[in-house]
Amino acid sequence: MTEHHHRLGVSEVNLVVRHMKLVPCEKSSLEAAEEELDQLYGMDDISFDETSNVLNLAYDASRLCLDGIEEVLQKHGIKVSHDWWTRFKEGYYRFIDQNVKDHATHKPWSCHKSPPGSGRKRR
Repeated sequence: MTEHHHRLGVSEVNLVVRHMKLVPCEKSSLEAAEEELDQLYGMDDISFDETSNVLNLAYDASRLCLDGIEEVLQKHGIKVSHDWWTRFKEGYYRFIDQNVKDHATHKPWSCHKSPPGSGRKRR
């Protein structure tokens, strides 16, 4: 079994892969946005498929979210496609990102532990 080493700030457990269709834009602004996104803490991989206008992202959802990525794209004048499939996927991606973030900070509990302050330990 081979090990894949991720970038700093990326946990394998919280890694998500996203495919966002973009509205055609200038190549220079896309390259600038890609460079800025690549520097974000938690971003593992980024690529752009010119034939289908799809931005492929892999990032740690406990550290980044889709809204932050879209802010960077808007800052460079890049828009996400407005077709129904892309909007549907964005909603799903947002739900999963929030779920991963919530579960990353959740502390598990056990019903077999004594309540705090009971003064006795269970065996």
